[in-house]
Amino acid sequence: MHSRAKQVASFFLPALLFGMLLLSACENDLNKIKEVSAKLVSQPIDTTRGVDVIYSDSAILKGIMKTPLMIHYAIAKPYYKMPNGVKVIFYDAFAKETGNIVADSGVYRYSEKLIEFHKNVVCTNDKGETFKSDELIWDQVKKTIYSHKPVQMTTPTGDIMNGIDFNSDDGLLHPIMRQGTGTIYVSDTPAK
Repeated sequence: MHSRAKQVASFFLPALLFGMLLLSACENDLNKIKEVSAKLVSQPIDTTRGVDVIYSDSAILKGIMKTPLMIHYAIAKPYYKMPNGVKVIFYDAFAKETGNIVADSGVYRYSEKLIEFHKNVVCTNDKGETFKSDELIWDQVKKTIYSHKPVQMTTPTGDIMNGIDFNSDDGLLHPIMRQGTGTIYVSDTPAK
């Protein structure tokens, strides 16, 4: 019986080693598949050039977003990247331009209805006020534009106001800045 046990052991020992080798090979392959899959998920699935996106409400033109390059990323929360600049032009009910936003780059998070504007962001409103920052975010659901970075506002009369952050309606007509400082020009001539 002792030789029979030796025969069984000599058969099962190589089979056991071979099985362990196969399992470790599968584990390595699964890790490689996960690594390659993670890289592919972060790759763009679509690139479009010369894009004009029209925003409307009840068939009334509200705005047009223009960008020379839009790259679509389909991850858990898909988004579009606009690395070569972006411009949004706002319109009133009579299709008259009421303001715009221009930036070096942008990100459109369409499931959240947010457009992020980054670097050298300049926007104007209907009153002729100009806002400058390195970041502005347009929340289309809440109809607000805000920033968590310093913002400078210049009025048509030359007044300049600075704040550490910024919040306004999407028409930029009621801006609020925290820790605001500024230069306001006052005329010596009495108002009529």
